[in-house]
Amino acid sequence: MPAPHDLFSYRPFWAQRLGPAPFLPMSRAEMDALGWDSCDIILVTGDAYVDHPSFGMALVGRLLEAQGFRVGIIAQPDWSSAEPFKALGPPNFWFGVTAGNMDSMVNRYTSDRRLRHNDAYTPNDDGGKRPDRAVIVYAQRCREAYRTVPIVIGGIEASLRRTAHYDYWSDTVRRSILVDSKADLLLYGNAERALVEVAHRAARGQAIRSLTDLRGVAAMVDRVPDGLEEAPETADPDAEAPRPGLGDRRVLRLPGFERVRADRRLYAHASRLVHLETNPDNARALIQAHGDRHVFLSPPPIPLTTPEMDAVYGLPYARAPHPVYGAARIPAWEMIRFSVTIMRGCFGGCSFCSITEHEGRVIQNRSEASVLEEIARIRDKTEGFTGVISDIGGPTANMYRMACMSETARRVCRRLSCVYPTICRQLDTSHEALIGLYRKARVVPGVKRVMVASGVRYDLAVESPGYVKELAAHHVGGYLKIAPEHTEPGPLSRMMKPGIGSYDRFKALFDHAARKAGKEQYLIPYFIAAHPGTTDEDMMNLALWLKRNGFRADQVQTFLPSPMALSTAMYHTGYNPLQPLRRAAGGTLPESVTAAKGLRQRRLHKAFLRYHDPGNWPLLREALKRLGRADLIGPGKQHLIPATQPTGTGRAGGEGLRTGRKHRAQSFLTKGVERPAPGEMGAAAARRRRSGRPAGKTA
Repeated sequence: MPAPHDLFSYRPFWAQRLGPAPFLPMSRAEMDALGWDSCDIILVTGDAYVDHPSFGMALVGRLLEAQGFRVGIIAQPDWSSAEPFKALGPPNFWFGVTAGNMDSMVNRYTSDRRLRHNDAYTPNDDGGKRPDRAVIVYAQRCREAYRTVPIVIGGIEASLRRTAHYDYWSDTVRRSILVDSKADLLLYGNAERALVEVAHRAARGQAIRSLTDLRGVAAMVDRVPDGLEEAPETADPDAEAPRPGLGDRRVLRLPGFERVRADRRLYAHASRLVHLETNPDNARALIQAHGDRHVFLSPPPIPLTTPEMDAVYGLPYARAPHPVYGAARIPAWEMIRFSVTIMRGCFGGCSFCSITEHEGRVIQNRSEASVLEEIARIRDKTEGFTGVISDIGGPTANMYRMACMSETARRVCRRLSCVYPTICRQLDTSHEALIGLYRKARVVPGVKRVMVASGVRYDLAVESPGYVKELAAHHVGGYLKIAPEHTEPGPLSRMMKPGIGSYDRFKALFDHAARKAGKEQYLIPYFIAAHPGTTDEDMMNLALWLKRNGFRADQVQTFLPSPMALSTAMYHTGYNPLQPLRRAAGGTLPESVTAAKGLRQRRLHKAFLRYHDPGNWPLLREALKRLGRADLIGPGKQHLIPATQPTGTGRAGGEGLRTGRKHRAQSFLTKGVERPAPGEMGAAAARRRRSGRPAGKTA
């Protein structure tokens, strides 16, 4: 693979002389006003167009505009015909297609596969403005509109479906989205480098489907691309794949679509292989047969440098919804308009979360100056600003500027997580740069408070008591949400999350810091029900922990198997891909993992989290008796639920999360699982949604 260019080192395309548009055009009238006879690239998205870097199409569009290309936007088109896809005429080079900042199936359905009736990325929170499997539908309509125009797909939906994948909504293994969309190229992850290179090469007349030498792309091929050689066959879980070397030019073959569809152990094995090949320093290209053709995936993209990140976030965004929406309310915009992204990526590697899979494990940071400039822009340009920055963070609150301290270790590392089962000794866990940024941000003239709403990685935070002190004294508004996810070692080990002891240590530090600051502040933990590896007894023990600690969790999160996640492989296959899937010498099978699949058991796991709701008591009584724990049924404080049912209580209800000390409603938010109603989300939760929820920052 060639060494990456600096994003802004390319000779701009000729249209740069036209200057930036106030908003990227969504109609021919806007194109005429700009003096354009055509668009070079047209971006099709399932979201409303908000010209802000937290919205993928705005970031992609402004980046391409900065390269000198004329970029148009088709946002939330009516997909019943190809006509809306002709609104701007044919693009000169290609269509860029994305489902939007969220996966369309996660956006449209709950973890119980029930249709949602709202959509935070749509004006007035209206549901139904994007189709199921939006990337496929939009790509087909683009092809129908202009048959010869190339199509490039990307964003969270395309990224997580780049290989054969289990699809929860149809309960089947589906082909790579490249096959079904018939796109020319797929860009995965944070794909700014590939995006810019594709645009300039297309302008020079190169065929887009031939650009397999770029990092972070997937394409359909007839054979292994020139210059690469196929590594030995890896379709047998009983044979370990050869480890890569530096500068490895081998392509690793995954078990083909037909094989992983038929054999669950092979599916789990393929999932493990994909996740082991994610370090940009040593990851190899992958190839997977789909019939008589193959999906080829180049190694992951090289992360952006801090100057590149600063330049991307400093582009001339209007920082507002497109005027076509008038006074319509777009909840996702309201959630993030006073928040600032300071970094991207996550090295936590939680097996259920899509952030690491999409944004990568290498943290990409903005500079202090860039962040402070954006805060000033919010103060000066964002309508309704009252002096409060609602969130300063990213996929996590406290991984800013953290990185591997050893170049040698980084180049050979194949860990799935830098913090599980323990924090890697090569990881720099210093919070000093972040503390310094917080202190400078909160003294920007016109800023009253800077809040931290992103998820705090508490096992990192305990390494820096000074950070916890800063957090409690200045950046928490009474409640801080964090994510232990569970209390029991079985599910936690499958989630790749630390034991509940880490939470206890963080709580002790946080409570002490809050008292010293003279503030009454509380932690709001949130949890996942029905994650693979969770038994009914595990959920009972979690419910007992909640009761002992005075928590009443009413807005319950149930595991949703998103494409590509390791937890999804566990759910579908019953095997644990966190470990090699070879048979032991005595012929024993790899570790099996149970999963709550039936609706009744999934509801039971949710009911344990809402043990206080009378509507759940009949189901819980039955379960406790079956588990041999009828001693937990009764009227005393030591009991989980009462033995009698109040009149008129037949079903669950209620909102919020309450503690024994403070009875204030709180959303119960978790990465990678069923989400609360969009109107109840904060800025940090919106970011988590975008990675699979969040952040579909690529075309």
